[in-house]
Amino acid sequence: MTEHLTVVRHPLVQHKLTIMREKTTSTASFRMLLREISLLLAYEVTRDLEMGVKTIETPICPMEAPTIEGKKLALVSILRAGNGLMDGILELIPAARVGFIGLYRDEETLKPVQYYNKLPEAMGERLTIVVDPMLATGNSSAAAIDLVKEAGATNIRFLCLLATPEGVAKMRERHPDVPIVTAALDERLDEKGYIVPGLGDAGDRMFGTK
Repeated sequence: MTEHLTVVRHPLVQHKLTIMREKTTSTASFRMLLREISLLLAYEVTRDLEMGVKTIETPICPMEAPTIEGKKLALVSILRAGNGLMDGILELIPAARVGFIGLYRDEETLKPVQYYNKLPEAMGERLTIVVDPMLATGNSSAAAIDLVKEAGATNIRFLCLLATPEGVAKMRERHPDVPIVTAALDERLDEKGYIVPGLGDAGDRMFGTK
């Protein structure tokens, strides 16, 4: 991937996102839609995986068939809301290694505070996809990618449901080598650092908490 920001405008993605934005959408429906939309976004973020060929036998004849080369992928979820995206992607790529980074946002400073970090081995040999539904200020996302790079990863992509111009700018400043794939680039952040128009707190809506 060469573009720093890719907005996936597929009709199914946009339709499902509209339902997720509605405040009357139930927790169960929100969780189901997040899983469904993650499959569609995963298609985009993995579209240029390195390919090779291998010899197989079809019921008719032998052939040289395309196959994904190299180490398996690593999926890294920014807890807790990232798990909603990751669960869906794992249905598509069940052999991927999985890591978790725990960050929460200090509501006064809007800065990320780390509380957990567990990543797979051999990160330098894997395509790493970091997932979090919201790219708001960009502080937590950039901090998570700092940790992934410290673990040796060099081929990294960031997948989110919503992004803001502020968050994209922060990521471009801190990690210009990390492409972003998202379903929507929203208008802005409000004074509390929430995405406008957004969809509220993705973790709260997914888990039914406030």
